[in-house]
Amino acid sequence: MDRFENVTVVKKANVYYDGKVTSRTVLFADGSKKTLGIMMPDDYEFGTAEAEVMDILAGELDVLLPDSNEWKSIIAPASFEVPANSSFKLKVKTITDYCCSYIK
Repeated sequence: MDRFENVTVVKKANVYYDGKVTSRTVLFADGSKKTLGIMMPDDYEFGTAEAEVMDILAGELDVLLPDSNEWKSIIAPASFEVPANSSFKLKVKTITDYCCSYIK
């Protein structure tokens, strides 16, 4: 799916790490939510209350998922899942375009 139809976009950006990671929230009629964003090369750590599916649309990064001791290389297009109530680390190697889907 390369586009979303009949959605509401929250105008205010989500800005993290001094602007190196930004996203916009997209709300769907069924109550689901996604964020679309860009990450600049650097190291990051994020926490999440809800389970997530991260679709990497462009770019390259390494991810350290909860309960893992090994970094996994991700080259777009690819995706990975993050469990609810956890945190994960990223080593973003190139400018990375992503879509994050929150799973309830």
